[in-house]
Amino acid sequence: MRLKHSDTLNELESESIYVIRETAAQFDKPVMMFSGGKDSICMAHLAKKAFYPGRIPFPLLHVDTGHNFPETLEFRDRFIEELNAKLIVRSVQDTIDQGKISDEVGPGAGRNGLQTVTLLDALREFRFDAALGGARRDEEKARAKERFFSHRDAFGQWDPKNQRPELWHLFNGRKKSGEHFRVFPISNWTELDVWNYIRREKINLPNLYFSHERYVVIRDGLILGWAPFMDLFPGEEVQRRKVRFRTIGDMTCTGAVESPAASIDDIVAEVAATRTTERSARADDKVSESSMEDRKKQGYF
Repeated sequence: MRLKHSDTLNELESESIYVIRETAAQFDKPVMMFSGGKDSICMAHLAKKAFYPGRIPFPLLHVDTGHNFPETLEFRDRFIEELNAKLIVRSVQDTIDQGKISDEVGPGAGRNGLQTVTLLDALREFRFDAALGGARRDEEKARAKERFFSHRDAFGQWDPKNQRPELWHLFNGRKKSGEHFRVFPISNWTELDVWNYIRREKINLPNLYFSHERYVVIRDGLILGWAPFMDLFPGEEVQRRKVRFRTIGDMTCTGAVESPAASIDDIVAEVAATRTTERSARADDKVSESSMEDRKKQGYF
């Protein structure tokens, strides 16, 4: 029998809460990644439900590239306070200052790929043995290869050919010293599921997701939100357009879409009708056919 939509959301919510609770039960020091985007916000909401009326028993970790949208950082601080959770912030700029990585320069420079070193340093610093992330299998073909419990070796690297079976939702979290797992509680959700859940649960989001006017730059067919630290290529000019963002990341690689959708109902209708994935507006995924998989093998989320 085909499930009704409300039943589908209930099933997905139950599955995700089960995965989050299993993570807390199997690992000594888990941490939840938090970007301020809709998927990590939903995941934090699910974690709150998983342990209610108690507090979330692990901290949240934000890797700040230094090129985040200001609206995201403002929302992050309000959300964490309302959630009554512990937040750890580690900065890509600090990693650059320590000489571990070098900042990219010139037009098109970004820090999205640089955050992997900062992330791995943070996991080692606090000895986290599991990091929960909000990635979904429908986002991108490399992410479709992930299990719920995804093993990483002592160097933080992922081998897509060496994954463990997860029959009957039995998860194998055994690891050697120095290794860790990435855990993806909302793997089976789609973008539309996320938006329907946000609507049902009345979850607050950064205003970036809703239609608004802002300064943008058109680059390689993408609409990028402009910021003063972004250099322009010859012929580029800053424009003002009415846009919204389907995904939120580093400003230098996160594209917007022109849209009149100013409410969650509008967005649900828009997402239901679209035939492109939200990551089609991410410049960092267009470097090569295997760009996401290459970054994931190096430790990227």
